Amino acid sequence: MERYVLTLRCPDGPGIVHALTTGLLDIDANILEQSQFTDEDTGLFCIRTRFESPQEDVDRVREAVLMRLAHFDPVMSVRRESERRRALVMVSRYDHCLVDLLYRQDTGELPIDIPLIVSNHEDCRPIAERHGIPYVVLPVTKDTKAEQEAVLASLLVEHQIDVVVLARYMQVLSDELCRSLAGRIINIHHSFLPGFKGARPYHQAHARGVKLIGATAHFVTGDLDEGPIIEQEVQRVSHHHSADDLAEIGRDVERIVLARAVRLFAEDRLVLDGHRTVVFA
Repeated sequence: MERYVLTLRCPDGPGIVHALTTGLLDIDANILEQSQFTDEDTGLFCIRTRFESPQEDVDRVREAVLMRLAHFDPVMSVRRESERRRALVMVSRYDHCLVDLLYRQDTGELPIDIPLIVSNHEDCRPIAERHGIPYVVLPVTKDTKAEQEAVLASLLVEHQIDVVVLARYMQVLSDELCRSLAGRIINIHHSFLPGFKGARPYHQAHARGVKLIGATAHFVTGDLDEGPIIEQEVQRVSHHHSADDLAEIGRDVERIVLARAVRLFAEDRLVLDGHRTVVFA
């Protein structure tokens, strides 16, 4: 028996679950896990289903289900559960999130493969070399951004990348690249968004005397630090802590939040709902 994960979103209405389960019955599928949600504000229906079937051809599985669901105008994905997502990690000089992702990949905690690391600096090359992963440096300036992103786009195709993970990559991506990869770029921002957007959020937080700091993983859009939020966490701090202390404390939070977000993506537990995400945790 082959195991699959299916996610679907479409306008809400009667009969969607019946059509889906009928399509699964057509391929003798057995449902192992299922979660659904209807956004009453937008009228969007979302569902995630894990199932097993003797049908080993994923295209035939997809066709069988779509045949039953076609008139609901669904956006649907089906993949084999054993198929690991391929993640391109982008990093600048701070290496803590990169190291954590590599550790979790190596130990099997994250069901992803990282075939390539891209940076605008040489600093993290030794880390990539220790893991036997190619490390590509693409310096970027205002004048070379278009050229740099064209090379990046070709690397995504060459390495069959499913998701781009910005692991403290300290450059702003162009609107064009964000649109072309909508729902496929995850960023870790070192604040509890929507507070303290942009540069030096720990210094912003310190200046305001906050008692909680946090980190936010979100999908990237053309609006800086405004994309749909995937995961967040906070840590209590006090007036005793300097801005540098906040940054040190926050690095642990950043690692945890980014790893959670990547795992949610890798397991097809995220569905975009406008400016928000539905998270089937």
